[in-house]
Amino acid sequence: MSRDTFLKGALILTAAGVIVKVIGSVNRILLSRLLGGEGIGLYQMAYPIYLLALSISSAGIPIAISIIVAEKIALRDYRGANRVFRISLALLAVTGVVFTILLYNGASWLIDHQFVRDPRAYYAIAALAPAIFFVTVLSSFRGYFQGMQMMTPTAVSQIAEQLFRVVTMILFAYLLLPRGLEFAAAGASFGAGPGAAAGLLVLIYFYWRYRPRLKSNIEHQPSVIQESGWSIIRRIVSLALPVSLANIMIPVVSNIDLFIVPARLEVAGYTVEQATELFGYLTGMAVPLVNLATILTSSLAASLVPAISEAYTLGDHETIYQRTSTAMRIANLITIPSFAGLCLLATPISQMLYGTPNAGTSIAVMALGIFLLGVHQVTTGVLQGLGHTAIPVANMVISAVVKTILSWVLTAMPAFGIIGAAWATNADFGVAAILNVYFVYRYVGFGIGVKDLLKIVAATAAMGGAVLLAYDLVMSKTLHNTIATLSSIVIGGGVYGAVLLLVGGISASDIERLPRVGKFLAKIIRTLGLSRR
Repeated sequence: MSRDTFLKGALILTAAGVIVKVIGSVNRILLSRLLGGEGIGLYQMAYPIYLLALSISSAGIPIAISIIVAEKIALRDYRGANRVFRISLALLAVTGVVFTILLYNGASWLIDHQFVRDPRAYYAIAALAPAIFFVTVLSSFRGYFQGMQMMTPTAVSQIAEQLFRVVTMILFAYLLLPRGLEFAAAGASFGAGPGAAAGLLVLIYFYWRYRPRLKSNIEHQPSVIQESGWSIIRRIVSLALPVSLANIMIPVVSNIDLFIVPARLEVAGYTVEQATELFGYLTGMAVPLVNLATILTSSLAASLVPAISEAYTLGDHETIYQRTSTAMRIANLITIPSFAGLCLLATPISQMLYGTPNAGTSIAVMALGIFLLGVHQVTTGVLQGLGHTAIPVANMVISAVVKTILSWVLTAMPAFGIIGAAWATNADFGVAAILNVYFVYRYVGFGIGVKDLLKIVAATAAMGGAVLLAYDLVMSKTLHNTIATLSSIVIGGGVYGAVLLLVGGISASDIERLPRVGKFLAKIIRTLGLSRR
């Protein structure tokens, strides 16, 4: 087990993210069939509590620990890095126990005070309590390994957690269903605990494997004055709090949509049923596609944090600039063609995935969000790595205000309707991204290169033409939307890659940097004469 480059680490986390998404999709299908609408409703009353704990522990705390650990490793202070881990582990173990007890004993309070309307959800909420402890402790291990730029333990633990969670959810829901829906929903909720425990065991195994090397590193490290325990705790809290607040902003913004969009659609002249349907197209169909397309940029951001923090600690401004530039370039290489492809094939993709073409308009507008969200995620990773964790959350608050105003105004206009809400969401991503880019330029001196951007746009334009031609051709011959859509995506991807190589947007040497398959692919590209450099 060795340190990863930030690019390799991002690819590892991306692969894990895709697997986790696939397992989660299977879980939603099976659980929906097993519990039905009413049972899923009871489960969903408890699940946001778990999501809240997960968002705090899986975002803020690991990033804070990874920043401090990366600083220690950069100075070859392995004892200090391990001390940060041990202190954070003890702190989070206590925190996990406290919040587990509070949730278990507070489940009835949530019901009694009508925060949760259906009393049958009590069992589902109480069943989540063990998960809070395991998820909280888990975050300390993930932060430690990420700080050392070892992404494999985090990736494997994410897959194990999701797999065990899904299996136990389905198993307990099935076994408890004869006793009633409330117990089946509780069984599904309880699955979060064994899932998190499985992820924790995986990380303990990786830590056990790493310990001999850690001891050797500590024995041979230079003499370094150790930071006090209270200082470490204060730094973890000060770094984690803004990141956790930023993560909490995501469900907050979603609730803004919930309160504003359906009501303003009714003002625009839609019935309650039509407003609900349009809201479902936007939030249930279009937004998930944007999130799916940005798995790589999200992983890039997570991998960037310790890489930037290490370089910043060493005062290596050139490396900070280089890593920022590389990450942004990779993000643009992925998000710009993804935006164009999803926009052009919005209606066919809607028909293929959701069985209806009606979400196509919302998907087409929201496709721009892929590029904007990608820029926001990467720049957030850079700023967090520099220790400026409060800046992204402040920018998110400003962008959320802009989104709220635009959603209120545009959605109520008959000419816009649900498209107004989609543009408001794009504005949310865009404002946050622009503000982040400004601060990255201020602290790093990096600005998005126009020359490289034009090459990507040129390749994307060629791809767009190929996609439209391919879809029309295949559709006219097969009359099958799914075959035509998938064929267009494959052909478009091939054209994009070939044109990108020809215009110099990417080179064989760039391909060569990819882990495992890079040298093989680069050899093929050079043999075919597709690379200019």
